Amino acid sequence: MCGLAGWVSFDRDLTQQGAAELDAMTATMTCRGPDACGTWVDRHAALGHRRLAVIDIEGGTQPMSVDTGEGAVTITYTGEVYNFTELKDELLRRGHRFRTRSDTEVVLHGYLEWGEAVAERLNGMFAFAIWDARGEKLVLIRDRMGVKPLYYYSTDDGVLFGSEPKAILANPLADRAVDLDGLRAVFSLTMPPGSALWCGMNEVLPGGIVTVNRGGLREHRYWTLPTRPHTDDQQTTIANVRALLEDIVGRQMVSDVPRCTLLSGGLDSSVTTALAATKLGEGGEKVRSFAVDFVGRENDFVADELRGTTDAPYAREVASHVGSQHEAIVLDHAAIADPEVRRAVITSRDSPFTFGDVDNSLYLLFRAIREHSTVALSGESADEVFGGYRWFFQPEIQAAETFPWMAVFVSGARAQVSDRFNAAITKALDLSTFIRDQYASAVDEVERAEGESDHEMRMRVMCHLHLTRFVRMLLERKDRISMAVGLEVRVPFCDHRLVEYVYNTPWSLKTFDGREKSLLRAASADLLPQSVLNRVKSPYPATLDPHYTGALLQQCRDLLATDDPVFELVDRSYLENITQQGADGMPIYVRNGMERVLDLSTWLDIYRPELRLS
Repeated sequence: MCGLAGWVSFDRDLTQQGAAELDAMTATMTCRGPDACGTWVDRHAALGHRRLAVIDIEGGTQPMSVDTGEGAVTITYTGEVYNFTELKDELLRRGHRFRTRSDTEVVLHGYLEWGEAVAERLNGMFAFAIWDARGEKLVLIRDRMGVKPLYYYSTDDGVLFGSEPKAILANPLADRAVDLDGLRAVFSLTMPPGSALWCGMNEVLPGGIVTVNRGGLREHRYWTLPTRPHTDDQQTTIANVRALLEDIVGRQMVSDVPRCTLLSGGLDSSVTTALAATKLGEGGEKVRSFAVDFVGRENDFVADELRGTTDAPYAREVASHVGSQHEAIVLDHAAIADPEVRRAVITSRDSPFTFGDVDNSLYLLFRAIREHSTVALSGESADEVFGGYRWFFQPEIQAAETFPWMAVFVSGARAQVSDRFNAAITKALDLSTFIRDQYASAVDEVERAEGESDHEMRMRVMCHLHLTRFVRMLLERKDRISMAVGLEVRVPFCDHRLVEYVYNTPWSLKTFDGREKSLLRAASADLLPQSVLNRVKSPYPATLDPHYTGALLQQCRDLLATDDPVFELVDRSYLENITQQGADGMPIYVRNGMERVLDLSTWLDIYRPELRLS
């Protein structure tokens, strides 16, 4: 993993005036790469890198260059390529020679051999920048599913780029401003492709390539989610899913540093842990697994419409079943409500939007895991790939002409914006129109399979929306929060081979037993306890402790006693009404409203953005 930053300027000599700015940009990525720092500066290009050493700890320093005789080709790279060994063997046969064991050098030589088309040969999660002095060209490339972030900002004579917006904002050429379009992108829960919160900033699209030369900037995609015929029968499909998962997890366990799994006791994380345990067991090694829990949760747990069971007993059962070295990270309400934790989360995300206590507890979980491991495997994205959410099976949600999660979570008086902004800004945002337009655009991307029924096509649309919009919010969240503590989280279910195969499996086959994630359950039937195989989907846990709500109430009362800039955006009376309530029995959406206001206040304090909201 790592963090990267850089600057290309065709009208400046960056060797004379770019070093200080590059250092400042690169320094913002220290959390992503705590192990080493490197910079490389040429006349018109400056590349920075912060390293989290995972493979070839001694040899994989960056930026990394090859002198071609016609000019240097230099890379700054973040992520992991899981098929780098095969690619290296092929490049050796083609005459390339290597100085290190790192995947970075393989990607660099792959570019020398295949140019931008190297992206199509890579299996992994990655984002990288290559400066090709032979033609004075910058190439930015991002993995297919967008697991690793990469942003860019066009300037008058080139471009700034970085793993996170904060790297770009550290350069004085970047405008630290936010407008209505930026707020729409962040608060609409739709993740418009290429969008960023900050004016003038964009993200490289998942599966995208951006090239910059003296002629300007060009963007294209080497991968989009394809529609293909699926001809395998049920048993063959299940066998193929199992074979893919075994190969994927085996590849993703490769590391020169301690690794572990995230184990909630749900189907997704349990499959990942079981396969990792089998792989490591071949070498006589035990897998470590970690779970999050809350003080008193097992005794005080009350089922609701989202969470019917608590995680801890299932996680322990899986750990015992597969023989993992398991540890639960138990959090209390004070730690989750700590304003410094909120501040760390907001800083990691560069955004005023978080998932409240869920993000705070995730940060604390990752911080605790980082004391033991550098790499963790996660079950993230299995619900999007295999159709695991309950709303996939609700006819009214299937028929809704909007994003499915919007139909579930946003309705009437509980709309997600009314609890953050005042009436004028809410009207100016006009999120209903924005979401409607984004939905229409997203649906237009879906290609119908030949002979596909209307219902199968509708379910293909729902799966496509989750794999191209919803999952990106979750991946962005996991990457930012994990990298804030220098933990590399790998996501086996985002392997593009698995994604493509399952996406093109008909919905009737995805749900052949009438349940969610039928294929995944069948493919892992021999790996897990029956109780876990039969467990109903339960999302990442949220704290239900009224003491947490009470802490939020006090923080909001303290905020009301100030002239905080947040009250230029949020009606003070809204917060006053909330703080007159008690913590016991407060509806979750009201509690979430308090979290959103506190998030917004914290973000304004950290970034001091210019707001262009007229």
